[in-house]
This record gives sequence, C-alpha cells and structure tokens, in this order.
Amino acid sequence: MEFRKVIGGAVFGMTAFAATLASAQEVNVYSLRQEFLVAPLFEKFTEQTGVKVNVIFAEKGLVERIKQEGANSPADILMTVDISRIQQAVDAGVTDSVSNGVIDANIPAHLRDPEGHWFALTQRGRAIYASKDRVAEGEIASYEDLADPKWEGKICTRSGTHDYNIALFASMIAVHGEEKAKTWLEGLKNNLARKPQGNDRGQVKAIKEGECDLAIGNTYYFGKMLDDEEQRTWAESVNIVFPNQNDRGMSMNISGMSLIKSAPNRDNAVKLMEFLTGDVAQQIYAEVNYEYPVKPGVEWAENVKSWGTFKADELPLAEIARLSPDAIKMVDQIGYNE
Repeated sequence: MEFRKVIGGAVFGMTAFAATLASAQEVNVYSLRQEFLVAPLFEKFTEQTGVKVNVIFAEKGLVERIKQEGANSPADILMTVDISRIQQAVDAGVTDSVSNGVIDANIPAHLRDPEGHWFALTQRGRAIYASKDRVAEGEIASYEDLADPKWEGKICTRSGTHDYNIALFASMIAVHGEEKAKTWLEGLKNNLARKPQGNDRGQVKAIKEGECDLAIGNTYYFGKMLDDEEQRTWAESVNIVFPNQNDRGMSMNISGMSLIKSAPNRDNAVKLMEFLTGDVAQQIYAEVNYEYPVKPGVEWAENVKSWGTFKADELPLAEIARLSPDAIKMVDQIGYNE
C-alpha cells in the first residue's frame, strides 16, 4: 500500500518521514481526507500557533497501520470520513477520549461521541437527485417515497454496502424499526433501474443519460460537478432535493477526527482539534469542499447557499454507528447489490 507523506509542504520517503516524526515532536496527523482539502487548514494552524503539522495521506488502511504500530505509533490524530469509518477506529481500540470545553462548545452534542472518542468536523446531507425533465418539482419529497412502486425501474444508487448508504439505511432503522426499514429497502431495490454500481456522481450522470430519473447522493458532489467542465451538464440536468422537510429532516453524515490513544504530542493534538472546530477552519471547510460547517453560525459557501436551506435530521450519529451492522446485514439479506 502506498502512502503519501507531506511535511511542511515537502514530500518525503518513508525513512525520512519516520525520522522527521521522531525528531520533530510537533503534531502528527494520519488523514483519509484528501491533501487539497486539509493542507490549507494545517497551514493556517501553523501560521497561528507555530506548531508544525506532519501528515500521512492515504485512501485506506490507516487504522490497521496504527494498530500495527502499537504504542510506538507517531500518530496523534486520525482524520476520516463517514461515521461508520470513524466508529471502526473506536472499535479497533486506537482512539482516546477527549474532554474539552472548547471543542464541546463548538460541536453540537449529536455530532460528537458521548464518550469523547470522535468529533465531527463537517456535515454533508444524503440528498435525492431528480431529473429536471422527467420528475416534477415536489413529486419526490422523502426517502420513504423512493419505495413507491411508481418509481419502478427509475432509481440509480451506488452499492448498498457503501458507507454512505449504510448510514442512510441505519437512520431508517432508527426511525422506523427494523421490520419497516427492511420493507422500505426491499421497495427501493425493486425500483432500481440497474444493479448498484459506481459512485454518487456516476448516478447523476446516469440521470443525464436517461438511464434513471432519481438517484441518492451526497450534497457536496453537486458543487464538485458544477466545478467540473465535463460533469457540469450532469449537475445541470437535475434538481437537488432535500428529503423529509415536513418531518425529521435530511439525513446527515460527517467527516471527523479522533485523538489516538498513544498520541506522543497530546497537548498539540488537542490544540489542533480545537482549531479545526473553530471559526477559521470551519469557514475553510465550507468554501473548499462545499460541506456544511458543524459549528453553528459559520457561513455556508455562497454557491451552497444558492441550493437553499433545509431542515437537518438531528439523530445522534452515535445511533447511526450503533445500527450500521444491522443495516449491512439487511442489505445482504435482501440481496440489494445482486
């Protein structure tokens, strides 16, 4: 597995990287979040505090790496996406509890672990994308509507076992109970236009090409598609629908962070965690990746504002993490991906 190493803007090989970490004693981050997104945050933190941030970037495998490194791991903070992946780190026993008044004041209770093992950094909604040409405005209004037989053969989704969908399915279990949620999921499967495949943006592309009329996808992808010359026509072919505005609100997921149990630079790590939940960092997150800040009162990016306001589901993310194994089992039971 290949890991990307960035120290103060320079890229190092593993030997040099390890030596730098051993001597620097600054703050060391293992990040599953992309470099372009977190680099501006770390640069601003260093500018304000003088504390350097050393980073390993990878697409996967960082929790396993921390476990293998054990008590000698240089990692102070793990940054990742999706509540399921964050919970995997907690379940692996590599995280530590943080009790901090600044962080708790910045992040609403439903967006952090009750025991302090993880904290949300950004939010993204699980929206419905609807064809402008083939779906009338207001014709689809809730996740529950996706199981209506009127949409048979008209819905596209990525794999049912992908973390983004598992979080949504877990929220349906929390709201409706396991039996009704299973019936709903069976209805959604019956309405699929094709076997689940691709990523969220690929579902919107399928709408543009007429393969389906509806899709499920994260909100921030709408902004990313509009920014991409090739994908802009995909985004322009759909309306972004915020589901369940008349009841519980749109299901939300997060990116987040955890303090590592063996953190060699704990004080600086907590200082960085405070910074990442504050106004400056939250504004950077909002503008760079079209995500919703977790700290109340921080402005959304201007183009995100243009999509409209919405009511967010405030179901505790800890409950979604708890029910995710049940959602995975349910997906397998009904053969959603077959």
